Amino acid sequence: MKSFILSPIYNIKDLQMGDFDNKEREEVFSKKVRAGKRTYFFDVKATRSNDYYVTITESKKRFEDGVFIKHKIFLYKEDFEKFSEGLADVVEYIKSHQEVVEKRYDPNTEHNPVPSLESDT
Repeated sequence: MKSFILSPIYNIKDLQMGDFDNKEREEVFSKKVRAGKRTYFFDVKATRSNDYYVTITESKKRFEDGVFIKHKIFLYKEDFEKFSEGLADVVEYIKSHQEVVEKRYDPNTEHNPVPSLESDT
């Protein structure tokens, strides 16, 4: 890791952006999922020791100003099973207590959902 000498040459932004490239690793595999007005990105990345992990990013365009708002979580391989089980449990709970109808959105109209022709099977 590169070390920085504090001097007038470097400001705090330089130090923050410096060599901390482990926040944004090169993608090994990526899957983009459009779901209604949101887009989800499932990215497989590798640590320096070549251990894979997943970043899940939700991106949604803010109606007021057109800015994309992104939320990201990191999922490490030692948590895959527990995460999958928890997600399956909450999805099953919702499906058993409420009707779930997926909607497809026509990209040409902002507020006009198009019913999905896909079945759940």
